[in-house]
Amino acid sequence: MATAPEKTERESRSIGNLKLVFRAASRYPARIAGALFFLAMSSAATLAIPYGFKQVIDRGFGGDAISSAAVTQAFHYLLMIVAVLAIATGFRFYFVSWLGERTVADIRRQVQRNLLTLPPRFFEENRPSEIASRLTADTAILEQTVGSTFSFALRNLVTGVGGIVYLFALSPKLAGMLLVAIPFLFGPIVLFGRKVRTLSRDSQDRIADVGTNVSEVLGAMKIVQAFGQEHREEQRFAGTVENAFKTARKRLRLRAIMTVVLIALFFGAIVLVIWEGAIDVAAGRMTGGEIAAFVFTGVLVGGAFGALSETYGDLLRASGAAGRISELMAAKAEIRAPASPVLLPDPALGSLTFERVEFRYPTRPEDKALHDLSLAVQPGETVAVVGPSGAGKSTLFQLALRFYDPQGGRVLVDGVDVRDADPAVVRGRFALVPQETVIFAASAFDNLRYGRWDASREEIEDAARAANAHDFLVALPDGYNTYLGEGGARLSGGQRQRIAIARALLRDAPLLLLDEATSALDAESEAQVQEALERLMKTRTTVVIAHRLATVRAAHRIVVMEDGRIVEEGTHASLSARGGLYARLARLQFESAAA
Repeated sequence: MATAPEKTERESRSIGNLKLVFRAASRYPARIAGALFFLAMSSAATLAIPYGFKQVIDRGFGGDAISSAAVTQAFHYLLMIVAVLAIATGFRFYFVSWLGERTVADIRRQVQRNLLTLPPRFFEENRPSEIASRLTADTAILEQTVGSTFSFALRNLVTGVGGIVYLFALSPKLAGMLLVAIPFLFGPIVLFGRKVRTLSRDSQDRIADVGTNVSEVLGAMKIVQAFGQEHREEQRFAGTVENAFKTARKRLRLRAIMTVVLIALFFGAIVLVIWEGAIDVAAGRMTGGEIAAFVFTGVLVGGAFGALSETYGDLLRASGAAGRISELMAAKAEIRAPASPVLLPDPALGSLTFERVEFRYPTRPEDKALHDLSLAVQPGETVAVVGPSGAGKSTLFQLALRFYDPQGGRVLVDGVDVRDADPAVVRGRFALVPQETVIFAASAFDNLRYGRWDASREEIEDAARAANAHDFLVALPDGYNTYLGEGGARLSGGQRQRIAIARALLRDAPLLLLDEATSALDAESEAQVQEALERLMKTRTTVVIAHRLATVRAAHRIVVMEDGRIVEEGTHASLSARGGLYARLARLQFESAAA
């Protein structure tokens, strides 16, 4: 997505993007066959109506002796056609709508499946809110395309072609005159089509901007209101909406002009041909029924080709949406399992080693996050990592979990280079308690068992008790089944952290990563969380990142980082006596706490 923008933009303007939709729909050949059968039947019934009117006029009104039986038979024929048309249209609608819903559901699943394999770098370069818009707004356009537009276009194409065949059967001369005008229609289609295609893509981009704005503001509503920025955000949203409207207005104006030109050309040609036909009727070369059938069929053919010009614009818009979806499906994970992954030792040892690691974030290649860093964490050891912001502490966790690969050196888990192992197996050796706990919009029970989805109710409650979370969970309105709201809106910061600890307990992994797990808590909450952490850390290899130095005094080792390097290493007592960076950080914190 972020690479080769010119190529991406060029490809997004190609109607060939709809191959994505056709491939997904082709998995259901029986449904497609049913849709095509009833589509052909409805088109045939539509074209049979002019013939029915021809029979009515010629038999009932074409001679001196009007036959009541002939009129009745002709109208019975018409009623039969109407019945067939109604039934065929209903079945066509069902099959085509089913295909649209099913195809888009499959595409959404494929996109989501691929997104789950992509590394954090992808989501740094592509806004999640924009991705969400593609999964909703763009796929809705594809659903309309499969469930309506494509069927509508195909039906009009069949009706138009079939109508032309019938016109030749009625009067080759008049039909030939009508066909002379058709090539003039393709010029406007090509001319306007390219511009409509470009504007369709731009329109979808502007709609994505609207979704991004809404998501951003709603997610930060407390900040918006706390700083009194409601009016500014209203104006900013209005500007985004207006940009989307202006782009859509250009597209609609162009399509309207395109429709006017095409319909004027086609129906103008029909009028001229009918004029000639009227002369033939007056001269006795055609019957009244034949000219009526010709006019009726000509209107059907004209309407069919006029509608095709509109559906072409819809297909171009859908092509732009399909191109954006294809970009998500085509994105490849840089971090993936090798062809023959090395197995990690079983049972797990619980060791974590960094050997002369060099690393730069792909989005910030000019800055070294880690430089020539070596660190060995032994099984069962607790190592605390401290240092100023930007020192590279969290980068250690990113590499350990193999969200990124280092540009130099190695990261080993239980003695195996993580690049040689399956990433899922490597991550299975870790339990993570992040600084900012993620609470899903689900029940407390489901949030807890995210650590191990097949855990029993008893295991989940035991983990909650060990994390000091059981008491507040049973006090919720529906206990463990209480819906926690988006982001855990019904919980305090300390409660969210204890749920994260319970998850890690359920994970029961040999390596534990704690990232600022108590940094945002008050003293009482911190004490409860710290007690739960101590239970969690027993018998596990633990790496702790902490700004609050009081939480790392009991660590076996303290590693001090600065500018991507390890500058000091030792116990709290030895580092304090050394008078280096750690001693300075400790003095500042403890003096601040005393004040």
